[in-house]
Amino acid sequence: MKKGQIYEGIIEKVEFPNTGKVYVAEERQYVSVKNGIPGQKVRFMIRKFKQGNAQGQLLEVLERSPLETRDPVCSLFPACGGCMYQTMSYEAQLEMKAGQVRQILDRAAVPGSSYVFEGILGSPKEFGYRNKMEFSFGDAYKGGPLSLGLHKKGSTYDVLTASDCRLVHEDMTAILDCVLGYFQERNVPYYKKLRHEGYLRHLLLRRGDATGEILVNLVTTTQGEYDLRSLTERILALELEGRIAGILHIFNDSLSDVVKSDRTEIIYGQDFFLEKLMGMEFKITPFSFFQPNTRGAEVLYRVVREYIGDLRDRTVFDLFSGTGTIAQVLAPVAKQVIGVEIIPEAVEAARENAAKNGLKNCRFIAGDVFRVLNEIPEKPDVIVLDPPRDGIHPKALPKILDYGAERIVYISCKVTSLARDLEMIQGRGYEMVKCRAVDQFCETVHTECVCLLLKKQDIS
Repeated sequence: MKKGQIYEGIIEKVEFPNTGKVYVAEERQYVSVKNGIPGQKVRFMIRKFKQGNAQGQLLEVLERSPLETRDPVCSLFPACGGCMYQTMSYEAQLEMKAGQVRQILDRAAVPGSSYVFEGILGSPKEFGYRNKMEFSFGDAYKGGPLSLGLHKKGSTYDVLTASDCRLVHEDMTAILDCVLGYFQERNVPYYKKLRHEGYLRHLLLRRGDATGEILVNLVTTTQGEYDLRSLTERILALELEGRIAGILHIFNDSLSDVVKSDRTEIIYGQDFFLEKLMGMEFKITPFSFFQPNTRGAEVLYRVVREYIGDLRDRTVFDLFSGTGTIAQVLAPVAKQVIGVEIIPEAVEAARENAAKNGLKNCRFIAGDVFRVLNEIPEKPDVIVLDPPRDGIHPKALPKILDYGAERIVYISCKVTSLARDLEMIQGRGYEMVKCRAVDQFCETVHTECVCLLLKKQDIS
C-alpha cells in the first residue's frame, strides 16, 4: 500500500469524529477514510500514513449505505461536507453518535469503572436550529463569480454559496442572498488570503430562535471605502419572519482567516440581540459565546441541572462561562455562582443578563481561567466546566482540580478532548459516575456530552 494508490471498499464502521474504517483485503489492513457512512461502498486514495496507519481521501461513493434512507435536503451535498449525515434518518444519526461517544468513554474510564452511559438526547429541531452562522466570501473556483457561503470540503479556498442551507432559518438565507447580490452587482472584490488583498471577508449572522431578533455583521478589511447605506436599506426592506435588531460593519485586517474585530461600527440599530432560554432573557453580542442551538441548549442544561443536584448553600464555579447562561440557570437554586470567561464583552453581557433576570448571587470575572483562579477568595463546592472544543489547557486543569470540589460537571463539545482530560481528572481522585450525550448539531459529525464526576470520598 503506497501513497497515491486508489482502492475500493465498504465502510465497516465510523468512529468519532467521522472517520470510517475500510478493510482492504488484498493489503490485509484497515484504512481510515473521513466523510463516510457505515455500509457505503467507496473509492478512495491513500493520502498519508500516520503512526503506521493508512489514511485515505474519499473520492466517490459508489453505492449508498442501507442507513441512507432519504434524499439530500440541500443542493451542496456532499460537496460542502458540513452535513454528512443528512441522508440518514435522525434516529439512525442518534444511534450512531451514541455508539461513538460510548466507545470513547469506555476507553477513557479507569479499569473497573462502573460509570453509567445514559444514551443520547436529540435536538427538538432537526433543521433550522442554528442561531449563529459564519459565511465566507470567495469564489467556487479560481476566477469564478463572487460567492458567499461555506468552504468546499477539503478546500481552504473554494467557497460554495449556501443559498439553501437547511441548518439555518430562512431569514438568514434571505439576508445572505441579499448581501451577495448587492456586492455582485458592484463587482466588489473579496479578500484573497495568499495575496492579502481585497475587501469582503465574512458575513456573521445571529438570530434568536425564541425572539426572532437578527444581528447582521458584515466583516471586511479597510482596503476600500464603500457606502453601505443602500445595502442597509435593501436588508431592511426584506420580508422576514423575524426583525433586524442591528447591522454592524466589522473591520478586520488580520492575516489569519478568523472572524474578529479591529473596529466595529453600528450602521443600524444596536450591537446585540436578545434571546430567551429556560425562561430567562439573554443579551448576545457579535462574538460572545452562546450555544448555537437554543432549543438543544435547553435540553443540555436540564441534564446539567440534573447532574449537579441540590445546590442549597453551595458555591458554584462556572468556568468558561460565555454569556453566563449556565450560571444563571443554576443561580436560583445555589448560594452563589461565580463565572469566569476570557472574552470581556461576553462577561459584560453576562453581568447585564444577570441584572436583567433579577439574579443577585451571580458574579462574572473576565480573564484566563488559569490566572483568574488565583484572585478568587471563595472555594467552590461544585465546578461546572464548559471549555472550548480543544478542552482545558493542561496548565489550568491541575489548578481547577486543586480545589478538591466534591462534584464536577464537565460539558464537552468534543468527546475526544473530554477523554484526554478525564485521564488527569480521574488520576486526581475523581470517579466518572455517569455521562449523557446531547445532540445539538443534527446532520453533522458533532455532538455534546455531559459527564458527572464525584470526589471518591463523596460517593455514597
